[in-house]
Amino acid sequence: MSTKSLVAAIPAAASSDALARFEASFSYETDCWDVHDALTNGPQDFVLLDVRGTEKYAAGHVPGALDLAHRKIIGSRLAEFPADTLFVVYCAGPHCNGAARAAVRLAQLGRPVKLMPGGITGWLDEGFALTTTAQPHPAIA
Repeated sequence: MSTKSLVAAIPAAASSDALARFEASFSYETDCWDVHDALTNGPQDFVLLDVRGTEKYAAGHVPGALDLAHRKIIGSRLAEFPADTLFVVYCAGPHCNGAARAAVRLAQLGRPVKLMPGGITGWLDEGFALTTTAQPHPAIA
């Protein structure tokens, strides 16, 4: 019988490996707090995409987010944005992989992208409000 918990049964990675992995994760993700801070205090040097779909977007979304379902991310819809535009994508929350699907599509198009993994769930957990006011943008309409 093992004297180790299921947590400790598999040894942790070497500290140098853990450091590299966790530092690299910031190149792929941002959190709700940092997005909120940028939207509130600036600079907003990214485009925030709600990738859940128009019906869910209309019911409530992060203020400043544009509505572009992950299935609708194509080059022609992004053509108006400069090639180096950073896109931040979110969906319903950590239980949803729509943001990851959107990130794949954006990366396939050669676009810089980060996930906001908490999505709507994380946004609300932080105490931030949603809005139902649409953010029209002709480039992705």
